[in-house]
Amino acid sequence: MRPTTLAVAIAAALPALATAQATLPAVTVTAEQGVAAPSYNPLVSSSATKGTAPLRDIPQTVNVVGPELIADQGVRSLADALKNVPGVTLNMGDGQRDQFAIRGFTAIGDTFLDGVRDDALYYRDLSNTDRIEVLKGPAAVLYGRGSSGGIINRVSKLPTTQTIREITVQLDTEGQKRISFDTAGALSEAGHSFRLTGAFEDSTGFRDESFLKREAIAPSVDLKLGENTRLLLQLAHNRDRRPTDFGIPDNNGRPLDVDHDTYYGSGDAERDDMTAATMNTATATLSHRFNDTWSLRNVLRYYDFKLDRENTLYRSGSAYTLVGGQLSMARTHGHVVRDEDGWFNQLELTQRLKLGGLQHTLLYGLEVGTQDKELDIDNWIGIDRVPLYNPGGAIPPLYCVVVQHRLHFRSLRRAVVRSA
Repeated sequence: MRPTTLAVAIAAALPALATAQATLPAVTVTAEQGVAAPSYNPLVSSSATKGTAPLRDIPQTVNVVGPELIADQGVRSLADALKNVPGVTLNMGDGQRDQFAIRGFTAIGDTFLDGVRDDALYYRDLSNTDRIEVLKGPAAVLYGRGSSGGIINRVSKLPTTQTIREITVQLDTEGQKRISFDTAGALSEAGHSFRLTGAFEDSTGFRDESFLKREAIAPSVDLKLGENTRLLLQLAHNRDRRPTDFGIPDNNGRPLDVDHDTYYGSGDAERDDMTAATMNTATATLSHRFNDTWSLRNVLRYYDFKLDRENTLYRSGSAYTLVGGQLSMARTHGHVVRDEDGWFNQLELTQRLKLGGLQHTLLYGLEVGTQDKELDIDNWIGIDRVPLYNPGGAIPPLYCVVVQHRLHFRSLRRAVVRSA
C-alpha cells in the first residue's frame, strides 16, 4: 500500500512542478567571442604552428606557462617558470646563464623570443614576458637547427589600446628588493598603441657574498599604417650582474659537510667573482593582410650581447694539505669575455583555403641571418691556498690589481700572470 500511495503523491505534484517551471524568467548568457576566462591552462599556442592554433588541434606536446601563473607565483626568472613544466631539467649553467634540458637533450641553443632565436648565454628577466611556451620534440621545420628535445619560446608583452598601469614591489627576508612596472594604452584614435615594461632589482640572498643587480626595460609601439597593415617596433635592454657561484667542493667524492651559505670563491665576490651580462635587441615586425586568403609577415631583429665574467673556485680534484694545522685547498681563477651580435630576418606568407570540405592554413617561410661570436678565456691555476672549512679570503693583492684593470690593460695582464 505504501508504494502505491507514494506514486499517487508524485503524480499529483507533477502538474504543479510543470506550472512552476513554465513561469520561471528567461536567462540569457553572453560571452565575448575569442576571449577565454583567465586560466592556468591556456587553450592556444603560437609556437607549434607559428600561428594561433588551439592546443587540442596540435599533434605535438606543448606546455604553456601563462601570465596568470607567472603573476601568481611572482616568477622573476626563466628557471622558476620552467619548474612548472614536466620533462624540463634545470642545469647550473656555470653560474652565468639560463640552461635547461628537454626530455634529456640539452636545450642550451634552443631558446627563442617571439619565434626568433635567442641563444645568447645570459639570465633572462621576465618583466616583459607574457607567457612561455615549451614545444617538445624536434622543431627544425619551423625553427631550424636545434636539439631533438624541443624549444623554449618566450612571448613578449605587446602594445594594446587597453589602459594598463601596474607597479609591483617584491621584498623578502633574504634581501630581495625588486620593483617592476607595466604600462600600456592607445596613442591616438587611429589605432596606434604602446607598451612600456621594466624592472630594477638590487637583492642579496642566503649565500655568503651573494648579490643580484638587474635592470630591464622594454618599450614597444604598434602603428596602424592602413586598414590591413601594421608595424610593430620593439626595443629591449637587459643587464644582469651577480656572483659566479660554483657551489661547494668535495672531499673524497662527497660534498663537504659545511653550511649551505658557505661561499667558496673570493672574499670580495662583487669585485673578483662577478658575472656581468648585457643584452640589447631591436625588432621590427611588418604585417599585412591582402585578403581573407593571403597575409604576409616579416620580422627583422638585431641583437648585441656582451658578457664579462670573473670566477674564483676550488681546484677540482686537487689534494688537500695541512697548512697551520688546518686542511687547505688550492684555488684557481678564470676570466671569460663574450662579445657577439647578429641579425635574423623571417619572411612568412600564410594562405587560408577550404579544400575537401575542410579549412586549411598553409605557411610558407624563409629565414636568413648571421651571428658573429667572439670568446676569450684566461685561466690561472693555483693562485693560492685557503682553509678548507673557512675559505673566505680574497684573491692575492697582486692579482687584484691585474683584475681591476683588465679592460684597459689586457695585454699587460696576460704578461704578468703568465710570468708568475
